[in-house]
This record gives sequence, structure tokens and C-alpha cells, in this order.
Amino acid sequence: MKLFTRNFAPRSSVTQDAPASPDRADQSGPGLSALTGEWTIDAAHSRIGFSVRHAMVTTVRGAFTAYESRLHFDGRDPARSRAEIVLSTASVDTGVEQRDAHLMSRDFLDARTYPRISFRSRSVELAGQDVYRMSGDLTIRDATHPVVLELTYIGHVTDPFGDERIGFDGTTTINRSDWGLTYSAKLAQGGAMVSEKVRLQFDIAAIRTPATG
Repeated sequence: MKLFTRNFAPRSSVTQDAPASPDRADQSGPGLSALTGEWTIDAAHSRIGFSVRHAMVTTVRGAFTAYESRLHFDGRDPARSRAEIVLSTASVDTGVEQRDAHLMSRDFLDARTYPRISFRSRSVELAGQDVYRMSGDLTIRDATHPVVLELTYIGHVTDPFGDERIGFDGTTTINRSDWGLTYSAKLAQGGAMVSEKVRLQFDIAAIRTPATG
């Protein structure tokens, strides 16, 4: 499933293997096996964003509006699911131009030197009812560190146009200084202007990619 995709060309659905063992099928849920394959993002109904505490009393929210990815979902065997996402650093959007420019500066993302942020999955496991744990490598600037996404399966429908749709919500929290984002302006009363902790959010709606060939 191309869950987070915007610009990658569609890939053909992978050939399905023999049915998974009964125990594994029970863990994944009887309805999910039919969803195995490639999907593509519905950009109008998806968001790849973040939130961070500002001045200790409010939360700033933003999103990356340009991105590419590849993702395959295996409903019978979650461990075979995989994802890759590449964000355009300069597409950061918090709704305030001056703040966006600061985020793209050397104080934070340094978009001119590091034009891309990437995530590549390494493993996926079932963590609970409709909850998956995806481990992978997150690269920001010139640093790569492991992160774990908690992904919740929202549901699957066929819309009035005949398209199959699937939804996932995902989150993880990182410490920005681990990736070299060490801007540390202080408040007069003490404390940081920008929190070290950043919550990443993936609100995803995807449409099944038709098989080709």
C-alpha cells in the first residue's frame, strides 16, 4: 500500500503468497487479508504533521505539504508490510511565514543544505487490536536514528465512485536535539522557548492502486 504517496509512480500489486498460518491470520483479523497490496494516498484527506510546545504555554502545529513514498500493506502477515517516505524540508507549513522561514533556517532544519527528511521502515508487528508498531530509521539533517510509530487501523470502505479506501493514524515522539536541532532560546522566567520533544503525526487516507500487467 502506498499509504503516504504523492509523486511516486504506481507500482503493481505484489504477488500474494500462500495463506498465512491460522494463528497469524487470527492476529491480523479476517477482513485485513483482503487488503494486502499497494495503495496510494488521497492527499486531500491526509496530513503528515507535527506539534511542539512553544514558550511552555501553547502548542504550535505544522505539516509537510510535499512528499513522496512507497508503502505496501500485508493484512495477513503485518511483518511483511513496509514503508518509505521522503519529505521536502522546504514544504514545512505552520501557517505563519516568518515562523516557517525560521524552521527552514540553520537554527532548525537547514532546508538549503538538507532538502529532504526521510523515514524507512525496518519491521512491523501487531501490537494490539487494530494497532501496529512500525520500527524504522528517521533521517533529519545528517543524523539517522531509530524511531517507532504506533499505527492504528481506522477502517476500510468502498466509496460512491467504487474506490477502496483505507485509513490509518500514526504517532511517535522524538527528541529534536538527537537530530541536531539544538536551537535553545530561553525564556526570561526560565525554560525553553521551544520544547525538546516533538510529536509527529500521520493522518492517512489511502486508495487502492489498481494492479497492472
